Amino acid sequence: MSLLRSVWSRLPRGARREALFTLTAALAPRIARPAPPPSLPLTVAGYFGATTGLGAATRRLAAGLRDQGFEVGEADLTGPLRQGPAGPPPAVPAGPGTLLVHVNGPMLPWALLSLGRRAVSGKRIIGVWNWELPQVPRDWDRGFAACHAIWVGTEFVAAACRRRDGPPVRVVPYPLPRPTPSALRRQDFGLPEGAFVTLVVFDATSSLARKNPLAAIEAHARAFGDAYNHILVIKTHGTSNAGSGWVQVAEAAAARPNVRVIDAALPRNDLWALMASSDALLSLHRAEGFGFAIAEMMELGRPVVATGWSGNTDFMRGPGCHAIGWHLVPARDPQETYDMPATCWAEPDIDEAAAALRRIAADPALRRPPPIRLSPPDYRQALELTGY
Repeated sequence: MSLLRSVWSRLPRGARREALFTLTAALAPRIARPAPPPSLPLTVAGYFGATTGLGAATRRLAAGLRDQGFEVGEADLTGPLRQGPAGPPPAVPAGPGTLLVHVNGPMLPWALLSLGRRAVSGKRIIGVWNWELPQVPRDWDRGFAACHAIWVGTEFVAAACRRRDGPPVRVVPYPLPRPTPSALRRQDFGLPEGAFVTLVVFDATSSLARKNPLAAIEAHARAFGDAYNHILVIKTHGTSNAGSGWVQVAEAAAARPNVRVIDAALPRNDLWALMASSDALLSLHRAEGFGFAIAEMMELGRPVVATGWSGNTDFMRGPGCHAIGWHLVPARDPQETYDMPATCWAEPDIDEAAAALRRIAADPALRRPPPIRLSPPDYRQALELTGY
């Protein structure tokens, strides 16, 4: 066994990925054909136990369905699909129903294999997908054959997933929870009361090149230099798994006396408190499938300065929304999550971002725009259960 593991570890990452997805697609249970009609009960399968963005999105989906009166079963795929520590084995009742599988295209056959033939048989299978580029990689082809329909959060992702011969794709935006900040205040985060605080939030394992914190540090420096009363807070987690790219970000942050790094997975209410304690959100991403932090800051009534490209453009409108110009460049990602140089993502205008931050800092009225609440999705319509 150790010899096999040694050989496997020496294979290039792409070869390991291709072998794994080919094997799981061959072994996965086949979905029913023709597609079963829409039916209850509902089960959401996904990364309920993961601290990643996909984990948060899975939990939001299940909570949003319950808020609209649905009884929802949960099947945690975090352990079986190696996205975090193992929880209870995923269990799905046999028989008809609808299975919402919140894993991306190449992982979908593996998810169905983990759930088992008994769980999949006779059910309507909906893949709930997230992606951040205008095209999906070729290894997503297996996912198109493993579902009856696809849900995505924004029109940007829908455009990447629609195929003439593929399953129907429906835009079903994620529900946003009401802001529930804890009692923590600025001093609890080590932030001075009188400072103008700009916040950057990201998961370091997602892709540093995509989240682009180096551009945020540079934009803040061009806006305010090293002024002690203008603080940039970088809230992240997962840096130990982010490779050498994080070293570069950490060094850039350490070189600026007014940049603070919070490297920790905060409880949800404490993260709300940090966001509420900040004066603006800065997201100079190169691509976003949705952009939860942007939408959440809009809900809190805080201005957002963000790249005006990709999924966040579906909802980033109105007072307090400062869309930054961009130009397209080849998508190169040293972490290899989004390394697709044949397609493109955005390079934001750092000077424009710096100018927006200066305007907001100088005008108290711009620092407190009216809160913007996004409309929740109509899950009954999305599930085609209007006759139930």
